[in-house]
Amino acid sequence: MDSQSQQLNVIFLPYPTPGHMIPMIDTARLFAKHGANVTIITTHANASSFQKAIKSDFNSGHPIKTQLIHFPSAQAGLPDGVENIKDATSSEILGKIIHGIEMLKDEIELLFQKLQPDCIVSDMFYPWTVESAAKLSIPRLYYYSTSYFSNCSAHFIRKYKPHEDLVSDTQIFSIPGLPHNIQITSLQLQEGVMTRNELSDYFDAIYESEGRSYGTLYNSFHELESDYEQLYKNTMGIKAWSVGPVSTWINKGDVQKRHNEDLVVESKLLNWLNSKPDDSVLYVSFGSLTKLPHAQLVELAHGLENSRHNFIWVVRRKDEDGESFLEDFEERMKESKKGYIIWNWAPQVLILDHPATGGIVTHCGWNSILESLSAGLSMITWPMFAEQFYNEKLLVDVLKIGVPVGSKVNKFWASVGEDAVVKREEIAKAVVLLMGSEEESIEMRRRARKIGDAAKKSIEEGGSSYNNLMQLIDELKSLKISRGLEKTN
Repeated sequence: MDSQSQQLNVIFLPYPTPGHMIPMIDTARLFAKHGANVTIITTHANASSFQKAIKSDFNSGHPIKTQLIHFPSAQAGLPDGVENIKDATSSEILGKIIHGIEMLKDEIELLFQKLQPDCIVSDMFYPWTVESAAKLSIPRLYYYSTSYFSNCSAHFIRKYKPHEDLVSDTQIFSIPGLPHNIQITSLQLQEGVMTRNELSDYFDAIYESEGRSYGTLYNSFHELESDYEQLYKNTMGIKAWSVGPVSTWINKGDVQKRHNEDLVVESKLLNWLNSKPDDSVLYVSFGSLTKLPHAQLVELAHGLENSRHNFIWVVRRKDEDGESFLEDFEERMKESKKGYIIWNWAPQVLILDHPATGGIVTHCGWNSILESLSAGLSMITWPMFAEQFYNEKLLVDVLKIGVPVGSKVNKFWASVGEDAVVKREEIAKAVVLLMGSEEESIEMRRRARKIGDAAKKSIEEGGSSYNNLMQLIDELKSLKISRGLEKTN
């Protein structure tokens, strides 16, 4: 067979929300960097967020391109350019965006037929792609953009239903089937688990498609959660490859370049960071989907101030109902030099890697966790929705590098009420414990640094994630060759 017909053609289909899209694009870039011919299917507005990186990879000789499809804005009743879950400003718009994404199915199916790939890597939120791959007699890889731990926890809760027959939603129960004693309440479970709704049916289809896939790709690494990697493989009986942390891996050579770009923009921030002692600054960021109600912004501001520790806080402009309060707060922090407010976009990697940064407040989104771990930082955990409460348990109870702030209710931003507010006293207490000089705080930081070292080793040549990716690419190539031989016989 000539080298052209031996080259592996892989389609990546990301789901348009940052927590899913960013790691999948990084994984697609890794496949191309290691010789696979990659096509990413996405819409125009979504492509704009990563097109620069793809173009740069292509110009460096990596076989990667985007295949653009038109988002049906008008049919979905949306303004042009609103094509990503992060663009939703209300539950109604969120519903329309999800509907618009569903309307793309037929066009994507046609592209699969036309492009004739050797493998489809599909986000978990497209369960129908398992049928598409079967029609083409090719493997479908299920892309899971969070932890083995969260998938195992969700699996055993679905299987054994320990949350049923409890006295109340706040009653603590243990998740059966896990190697650690993990305790949680019904209020912290994802939507659609406690009470069945249309979301429950959708997730049933997702899990069913997972079981029928060729295998699962995980943005994780063996050294981080080996017990749960093993448990997943044994429980699901499905192949799995840990290839993370993908963002640290694909940007490995570019970190200095990215830092230099950020430096131009962020000289003020950098001067502020440079003026602080090592490990003395807390970074506060809640990802791209979290919206905090005004009452919570007020408590958070006071909690940070009362902790008397240095901090950098990323605030989204969309929290505008609290803006005049925050602008006054910002002025006060400038005077005291204790706090630094960043509006909207922050050069996160630059901040996390800076010697002055000693910890992070996180919503427990998996990408943020991996970036913090790669920088060797311990965390204050403040989960909001989806699988984030499971991720919190991994950080606090298994890895012992997290301090919980006391978040109790799993609610997507559209439904967060003033009643779920975490008080300033709790916030200040968590900050003091994480950033302090007590034995427990020092031990936590030591453990986090050790995991950070393991993360970096896993993506080096010969490391666990590096080997997994090479092995997977070889396996997919072998499958392609045997399919070719079957056709010719």
